[in-house]
Amino acid sequence: MASPTRWLSATLAICTGVTLIAGAGQAANGSEPLPSARAATQTVQASAVLKPAIYRGPKATSGKVVYLTFDDGPSRYTPAVLNVLKSYDAKATFFLIGSQVRTREATTRRIAREGHSVQDHTWRHPVLTRLSSTEISAQFTRTNRAIRRQGIRQPVCARPPYGAFNNRVRRVSQTLGMRTVVWSLDTNDWRRPGASTIARRVLRGTSNGSIVLMHDGGGNRSQTVTALKTILRTLKARGYRFETLPACS
Repeated sequence: MASPTRWLSATLAICTGVTLIAGAGQAANGSEPLPSARAATQTVQASAVLKPAIYRGPKATSGKVVYLTFDDGPSRYTPAVLNVLKSYDAKATFFLIGSQVRTREATTRRIAREGHSVQDHTWRHPVLTRLSSTEISAQFTRTNRAIRRQGIRQPVCARPPYGAFNNRVRRVSQTLGMRTVVWSLDTNDWRRPGASTIARRVLRGTSNGSIVLMHDGGGNRSQTVTALKTILRTLKARGYRFETLPACS
């Protein structure tokens, strides 16, 4: 029998078109799983009736499009990710940790300068469902402020760490003018399963409009950088193009 989290994820996908990937959580150090399965279960239950503020992916597009997203940066691996994206003329959406923007300002500016979308992934990557509304707001507003200080426009999308959100998280994000954004294809690259495994997961799971979750921070991301080369080369040969998320652009 499927786990409660997977069953509820499937139910949510049917009810709202949103997929919350079970087992996708990781801490900022890239090694810790989502603190409890119950938190993920509560996330799905609470979110099922909150369709308007949850980004479910773009409408059907002409041609074949993939939306690459990177979490937990900027880090020392982000420039390498940007180099690979540039070599394939690919655009992506980066969900940044505010406390890291402060220490890697030049990299943050480069992300935006090269045409990628810069969005909010909280200040220190906490489990938002365990915080008060005031604490949640502070996580987002501090990050938004750090991003604006780099001459980059205010983020309009927020990705909650671990994909964990509930009524309170959704309402705070909406009050701040941001949509909650999840994903449709999780590479689980934070587990470091090997570059070939990461690439294979994307190449097998991608379809038109896929929102792919990867990480440019939160740990050693050399496997992700290597896998990205294979992903871009292969999908481009299959006729895909790579764009920023429309709702966040």
